[in-house]
Amino acid sequence: MIYLELFWNFLRVSCFAFGGAYSAIPLIRDVVLSHGWLTDETLTYMIAVSESTPGPIMVNLATYVGSSQAGFFGAVLATLAVILPSFVIILLAMVVLKTMIDNIYVQAVLEGLKPCIIGIILATGIYMCINNCLGQAQNFSIDWQAVILLALLLALTAGAKFLAKKKLSPIMLILISAFLGTIIYH
Repeated sequence: MIYLELFWNFLRVSCFAFGGAYSAIPLIRDVVLSHGWLTDETLTYMIAVSESTPGPIMVNLATYVGSSQAGFFGAVLATLAVILPSFVIILLAMVVLKTMIDNIYVQAVLEGLKPCIIGIILATGIYMCINNCLGQAQNFSIDWQAVILLALLLALTAGAKFLAKKKLSPIMLILISAFLGTIIYH
Protein backbone atom coordinates (compact mmCIF):
# COMPACT_ATOMS: atom_id res chain seq x y z
CA MET A 1 0.00 0.00 0.00
CA ILE A 2 2.87 2.42 0.77
CA TYR A 3 4.21 1.90 -2.77
CA LEU A 4 0.90 2.99 -4.29
CA GLU A 5 0.67 5.98 -1.93
CA LEU A 6 4.20 7.11 -2.78
CA PHE A 7 3.65 6.74 -6.51
CA TRP A 8 0.23 8.40 -6.55
CA ASN A 9 1.16 11.34 -4.33
CA PHE A 10 4.41 12.18 -6.10
CA LEU A 11 2.68 11.80 -9.48
CA ARG A 12 0.11 14.37 -8.33
CA VAL A 13 2.85 16.71 -7.16
CA SER A 14 4.64 16.43 -10.47
CA CYS A 15 1.48 16.95 -12.52
CA PHE A 16 0.59 20.18 -10.73
CA ALA A 17 4.05 21.64 -10.10
CA PHE A 18 4.28 24.40 -12.66
CA GLY A 19 7.21 26.77 -12.48
CA GLY A 20 9.92 24.34 -11.48
CA ALA A 21 11.10 22.66 -8.33
CA TYR A 22 10.84 25.66 -6.04
CA SER A 23 7.14 25.97 -6.78
CA ALA A 24 6.75 22.24 -6.03
CA ILE A 25 8.25 22.46 -2.54
CA PRO A 26 4.97 23.55 -0.90
CA LEU A 27 3.17 20.69 -2.65
CA ILE A 28 5.79 18.19 -1.52
CA ARG A 29 5.69 19.62 2.01
CA ASP A 30 1.90 19.23 2.10
CA VAL A 31 2.03 15.60 0.92
CA VAL A 32 4.92 14.57 3.15
CA LEU A 33 3.54 16.21 6.29
CA SER A 34 -0.05 15.06 5.73
CA HIS A 35 1.11 11.44 5.48
CA GLY A 36 3.56 11.81 8.36
CA TRP A 37 6.43 10.58 6.22
CA LEU A 38 8.84 13.23 7.53
CA THR A 39 8.78 15.95 10.15
CA ASP A 40 8.84 19.57 9.04
CA GLU A 41 12.39 19.94 10.38
CA THR A 42 13.65 16.86 8.54
CA LEU A 43 11.98 18.04 5.34
CA THR A 44 13.63 21.44 5.68
CA TYR A 45 17.02 19.77 6.05
CA MET A 46 16.31 17.57 3.03
CA ILE A 47 15.38 20.60 0.93
CA ALA A 48 18.75 22.14 1.81
CA VAL A 49 20.56 18.90 0.97
CA SER A 50 18.60 18.53 -2.27
CA GLU A 51 19.60 22.04 -3.33
CA SER A 52 23.26 21.36 -2.74
CA THR A 53 23.47 17.97 -4.45
CA PRO A 54 23.50 17.41 -8.21
CA GLY A 55 20.16 16.82 -9.83
CA PRO A 56 16.72 18.35 -9.72
CA ILE A 57 15.37 19.17 -6.26
CA MET A 58 12.07 17.36 -6.82
CA VAL A 59 13.82 14.18 -7.89
CA ASN A 60 16.20 14.30 -4.92
CA LEU A 61 13.35 14.90 -2.47
CA ALA A 62 11.17 12.18 -3.97
CA THR A 63 14.04 9.70 -3.92
CA TYR A 64 14.82 10.45 -0.29
CA VAL A 65 11.22 10.30 0.89
CA GLY A 66 10.60 7.09 -1.07
CA SER A 67 13.76 5.53 0.31
CA SER A 68 13.01 6.53 3.88
CA GLN A 69 9.47 5.14 3.70
CA ALA A 70 9.78 2.01 1.56
CA GLY A 71 13.43 1.34 0.83
CA PHE A 72 14.88 0.94 -2.64
CA PHE A 73 11.60 0.21 -4.43
CA GLY A 74 9.91 3.15 -2.71
CA ALA A 75 12.72 5.42 -3.94
CA VAL A 76 12.38 4.06 -7.47
CA LEU A 77 8.60 4.50 -7.53
CA ALA A 78 8.62 8.01 -6.04
CA THR A 79 11.34 9.09 -8.45
CA LEU A 80 9.53 7.56 -11.42
CA ALA A 81 6.31 9.30 -10.39
CA VAL A 82 8.07 12.68 -10.24
CA ILE A 83 9.71 12.41 -13.67
CA LEU A 84 6.91 10.63 -15.56
CA PRO A 85 4.66 13.65 -16.37
CA SER A 86 7.57 15.78 -17.60
CA PHE A 87 8.92 12.89 -19.64
CA VAL A 88 5.56 12.30 -21.33
CA ILE A 89 5.07 16.02 -22.03
CA ILE A 90 8.54 16.33 -23.58
CA LEU A 91 7.94 13.24 -25.74
CA LEU A 92 4.66 14.67 -26.99
CA ALA A 93 6.27 18.06 -27.64
CA MET A 94 9.07 16.40 -29.61
CA VAL A 95 6.59 14.45 -31.74
CA VAL A 96 4.64 17.62 -32.50
CA LEU A 97 7.80 19.68 -33.05
CA LYS A 98 9.33 17.02 -35.31
CA THR A 99 6.33 17.19 -37.64
CA MET A 100 6.28 20.99 -37.59
CA ILE A 101 10.00 21.83 -37.55
CA ASP A 102 10.07 22.65 -41.27
CA ASN A 103 7.12 25.03 -40.99
CA ILE A 104 8.25 28.61 -41.69
CA TYR A 105 6.20 29.98 -38.80
CA VAL A 106 7.75 27.56 -36.32
CA GLN A 107 11.20 28.48 -37.67
CA ALA A 108 10.38 32.17 -37.25
CA VAL A 109 9.32 31.62 -33.63
CA LEU A 110 12.49 29.64 -32.86
CA GLU A 111 14.67 32.30 -34.49
CA GLY A 112 12.87 34.98 -32.50
CA LEU A 113 13.46 33.12 -29.25
CA LYS A 114 17.25 32.97 -29.70
CA PRO A 115 17.91 36.67 -28.92
CA CYS A 116 15.50 36.52 -25.98
CA ILE A 117 17.30 33.55 -24.46
CA ILE A 118 20.70 35.12 -25.06
CA GLY A 119 19.45 38.34 -23.42
CA ILE A 120 18.10 36.50 -20.38
CA ILE A 121 21.33 34.57 -19.90
CA LEU A 122 23.44 37.69 -20.42
CA ALA A 123 21.32 39.75 -18.01
CA THR A 124 21.54 37.02 -15.39
CA GLY A 125 25.31 36.80 -15.82
CA ILE A 126 25.76 40.56 -15.57
CA TYR A 127 23.49 40.72 -12.52
CA MET A 128 25.42 37.94 -10.80
CA CYS A 129 28.80 39.52 -11.61
CA ILE A 130 27.73 42.94 -10.36
CA ASN A 131 26.03 41.52 -7.28
CA ASN A 132 29.00 39.34 -6.37
CA CYS A 133 31.68 41.88 -7.15
CA LEU A 134 29.97 44.82 -5.43
CA GLY A 135 28.71 42.85 -2.47
CA GLN A 136 25.42 43.72 -0.83
CA ALA A 137 23.47 46.75 -2.05
CA GLN A 138 23.58 48.37 1.41
CA ASN A 139 27.33 48.83 1.77
CA PHE A 140 28.48 49.16 -1.87
CA SER A 141 31.94 47.86 -1.02
CA ILE A 142 33.82 46.21 -3.83
CA ASP A 143 34.80 42.61 -3.23
CA TRP A 144 38.25 42.75 -4.78
CA GLN A 145 38.73 39.02 -4.46
CA ALA A 146 35.65 38.43 -6.63
CA VAL A 147 36.86 41.03 -9.15
CA ILE A 148 40.27 39.32 -9.33
CA LEU A 149 38.64 35.91 -9.74
CA LEU A 150 36.40 37.23 -12.52
CA ALA A 151 39.36 38.87 -14.28
CA LEU A 152 41.42 35.67 -14.05
CA LEU A 153 38.59 33.57 -15.45
CA LEU A 154 37.96 36.02 -18.30
CA ALA A 155 41.67 36.15 -19.12
CA LEU A 156 41.92 32.37 -19.01
CA THR A 157 38.90 31.93 -21.26
CA ALA A 158 40.10 34.55 -23.75
CA GLY A 159 43.63 33.18 -23.68
CA ALA A 160 42.48 29.64 -24.35
CA LYS A 161 40.27 30.82 -27.20
CA PHE A 162 42.93 32.92 -28.93
CA LEU A 163 46.11 30.98 -28.14
CA ALA A 164 44.90 27.39 -28.28
CA LYS A 165 42.06 28.10 -30.73
CA LYS A 166 39.79 26.09 -28.43
CA LYS A 167 37.12 26.90 -25.92
CA LEU A 168 37.47 25.63 -22.39
CA SER A 169 34.91 23.00 -21.56
CA PRO A 170 32.35 23.98 -18.93
CA ILE A 171 33.61 21.22 -16.64
CA MET A 172 37.17 22.48 -16.91
CA LEU A 173 35.97 26.02 -16.24
CA ILE A 174 34.11 24.87 -13.11
CA LEU A 175 37.19 23.01 -11.86
CA ILE A 176 39.44 26.00 -12.52
CA SER A 177 36.93 28.30 -10.80
CA ALA A 178 36.82 26.03 -7.76
CA PHE A 179 40.62 25.88 -7.60
CA LEU A 180 41.07 29.66 -8.01
CA GLY A 181 38.24 30.37 -5.55
CA THR A 182 39.89 28.14 -2.97
CA ILE A 183 43.21 29.90 -3.42
CA ILE A 184 41.79 33.44 -3.45
CA TYR A 185 39.32 32.98 -0.59
CA HIS A 186 41.54 30.56 1.39
